[in-house]
Amino acid sequence: MLRMNLYQSVLAKAIFCMGVLCLQLLGGGLVDSAFAQGLSATGDESEEWSLHAQSTYIEQRKNNFYSPYSSADSQAGNTSLLNRTAGDNNRSFTMSTTAFLGARLWRGAEGYYNPELFEGVPFSGALVGLGGFQNGELQKGSYIPAVTYNARAFIRQTIGLGGGEEYVPKGTVNQLGGTVDKNRLVLSWGKVSSLDFFDMNEYSHDPRVHFMNFSVFSMGAYGYAADSKGFTYGLVGEWYQDDWIIKGGRLAAPTSPNILNIDYTLTKDYVDQVEVTHKHKLSNQPGALRAVAFVQHAYMSTYQDAMVYAQQYGGAPSIFNTRKMNTMFGYGFNAEQAIKTDVGVFTRWSWNNDQTETNTLDVGRSLALGTTIKGNGWDRPDDTYGLAFALNAVSNAEVRYLQQGGQTMFIGDGQMQYKPEQVLETYYSAKLYKELFLSADFQKITNPAYNSARGPVNVISMRLHFEL
Repeated sequence: MLRMNLYQSVLAKAIFCMGVLCLQLLGGGLVDSAFAQGLSATGDESEEWSLHAQSTYIEQRKNNFYSPYSSADSQAGNTSLLNRTAGDNNRSFTMSTTAFLGARLWRGAEGYYNPELFEGVPFSGALVGLGGFQNGELQKGSYIPAVTYNARAFIRQTIGLGGGEEYVPKGTVNQLGGTVDKNRLVLSWGKVSSLDFFDMNEYSHDPRVHFMNFSVFSMGAYGYAADSKGFTYGLVGEWYQDDWIIKGGRLAAPTSPNILNIDYTLTKDYVDQVEVTHKHKLSNQPGALRAVAFVQHAYMSTYQDAMVYAQQYGGAPSIFNTRKMNTMFGYGFNAEQAIKTDVGVFTRWSWNNDQTETNTLDVGRSLALGTTIKGNGWDRPDDTYGLAFALNAVSNAEVRYLQQGGQTMFIGDGQMQYKPEQVLETYYSAKLYKELFLSADFQKITNPAYNSARGPVNVISMRLHFEL
């Protein structure tokens, strides 16, 4: 009864927040008021400051999938996705509300601050049981009641290098409208998200509006820096030159895998990455190609060390016994292409050496491809239909570790019949009013956590998203 009351409280809060924002819109409040008009300059002048907000509620249910065994049957702890028969209630939800504040500081400099509220519960009460998790809003833990925190707080310095001017449009979060040099150097420093800069994609990048599965909206095998809430700290440089963009950065990793504390010194636990982007036109339609390479230095165990330790001392191998400073490295490719104004396609391929435990996802290599179609053809131009497929795999070393009964932070069923994990996702996003959207999403996840003995897991989702 207590758990149900908490869930009802969360849903009530989400509906209340959405209702207030809708009433403000319907009444012409924030959007049409003199206050809102004062948030930005008019005409082609630069914005001096901006205020935006978003609120997203995602409700998910899963089927009572086939599961002859799980890690919950052992004493080692549960890292399996459970079904109803094993005691799970088959329900997960997230609610996030974020404010995006920005202001010009000095010539070429901007400051941004994003306070955020989050409440949510994963399936099985913890983020476990899948390589590609079904909701990119989920954090590494269960948060009831809601928590507040500083999601981002950073400074951006732009140095013009000529090449003509281009206009940065208003209305984008963490971006002040105005003109900038086409060729420029941009430095960002502070608390950010790695995916604010790297692995961008026009058609699949934000689980609040695009695809929800981690291995579809991002490179599954990209070992990017993130604390348990998905944020990090560091320095990123971006060089824009004609049709090319080169980005590089050092971002802080957790001092121990998948915890909140990160290494603010950037000298011990960190991720170095570089990304090259080329923008082009194909049949007069825009597209982009991206390639990223990364190296992660962090306190984490290798699977081989864990297995050797188990051979010497007995029991199932455990990464918790053999952690020390180790290195993970990898690369990825990301492509997007408009077929026509209302149809776009994308693909991602990513790989890492997968000899160590992960600070992001248990994915050693991943291929994703998909398409989105705007609703122009059925007189709903602001609606979007999306369809995507992802294939995730892990290394032989991780397979052996899991087959011997080992568990990572996220997966491990006690035993394994290995097959790559397959994700099929489709969604429809309908515009209800102005910037209020309702989405229905379906995911079919075959071989969850790379175990063909369990599943498939079918996830049905409802998403309500509002932007201001």
